[in-house]
Amino acid sequence: MSGIDKVLAHVDANMDAALGRLFALLRLKSISTDPAFAAECKACADWHVADLASIGFEAVAHPTPGHPIVVGHARQGSGPSALFYGHYDVQPVDPLELWDHDPFAPSIDTLPDGKKVIRARGASDDKGQVQTFVEACRAWKAVTGSLPIPITILLEGEEESGGVNLPPFLKSHAKELKADIGLICDTGMWDATTPAITTMLRGLCGEEVTIHAAEMDLHSGLFGSAAANPNRILARILADLHDENGRVTLEGFYDGVPELPNSLRAQWDSLGFDAKTFLGGIGLSVPAGEKGRSALEQIWSRPTAEINGMGGGYQGEGFKTVIPAVASAKVSFRLVFDQDPHKVRAAFRKHVQERLPADCRAEFKEHGSGQAIAFPVEDRAFARAREALTEEWGKPAVFIGGGGSIPVTSELKRALGMDVILAGFAHEDDRFHSPNEKYDLVSFHKGIRSWVRILAALAA
Repeated sequence: MSGIDKVLAHVDANMDAALGRLFALLRLKSISTDPAFAAECKACADWHVADLASIGFEAVAHPTPGHPIVVGHARQGSGPSALFYGHYDVQPVDPLELWDHDPFAPSIDTLPDGKKVIRARGASDDKGQVQTFVEACRAWKAVTGSLPIPITILLEGEEESGGVNLPPFLKSHAKELKADIGLICDTGMWDATTPAITTMLRGLCGEEVTIHAAEMDLHSGLFGSAAANPNRILARILADLHDENGRVTLEGFYDGVPELPNSLRAQWDSLGFDAKTFLGGIGLSVPAGEKGRSALEQIWSRPTAEINGMGGGYQGEGFKTVIPAVASAKVSFRLVFDQDPHKVRAAFRKHVQERLPADCRAEFKEHGSGQAIAFPVEDRAFARAREALTEEWGKPAVFIGGGGSIPVTSELKRALGMDVILAGFAHEDDRFHSPNEKYDLVSFHKGIRSWVRILAALAA
């Protein structure tokens, strides 16, 4: 039996112990956004320090103005060094009455189709995923006495509540955390049996605009047509964000947006993705974005402008004939490749100002920004990780995009200069952030085995 086969056999033989450790972690109510759970968050950080120390990591819980950041180093091994990032905090559990049982009393549940799942808050996002990597390290240490490559583990306690303390921590600890490659297990598979590596994530630019007109709400019978109506002005401004083909009209919006490489387009086309089925699950059927673009392109590799909320005038029960004094909207832009969120924000504000009547004014409020990120799929580390996943799951692993954002990836790239392999084992129906969150038992087991193989492949 080869060395890696012995490690994999150890994983298989010790699944009950691995589940026991995960259940102990899941019982900790590490809700980062609620100050009432600050002590639980600290206890969770301390739990990780003790757990990492038990397998030979030099681990410390670093205090921050918020919750602690855990860093563990295991510098033995040769080959490229890796920094693994995860988070130990979880979302609030409300509404509690929609849970089938206590969200912090983890259990193994059997679904109607016979599939077994781990049920608890944090099972999938992100405690179960973090532990797939930690347990892979534990298995390597138990069998061989060392790790295949030097590894640093970085666990954040505020990912679910903004993560404001991580960027300065990365900057101040850059020398300590620097590695050849980053690893993150906070993403999902393509489907229940097909592993995936997410190689691009969209950035974000959030804006809130308020249009001010008259000094007060007005009677529409007395002032209709003569007085500027912020609702109508704002509606026209927002309607002008897109042309008849679904393209965003902001000046310079597509700067830094290349066409998708043919090799990646071909791989996406081979996935068998059906837009009607995808949209059918939400009661729709026709992709509404840019004409001439596939649905996967629209959600993975094309930028968007979306109106997330609008308000102005009377919106209570009944009817009120009023011309509002103000109207507002919240707008978000999902960005790709090298789009600059600051330029997009400036272009949006210019778009609004150019369409304002002379006696109206606009007020703007920023709601965060982040650069998109894409990693080089032709890089040797990505190829080796893909081969390792393919070997474990028995199906070719695929490179996919992500429609959302994982801000830490761009922070790792900017602060530490490293590319990041995003290999996760979550499923679409894991209900993260919702009641009855779950993580498939197969994902936990084969996730551990996958990281065993990836670490060996990176060391090769």
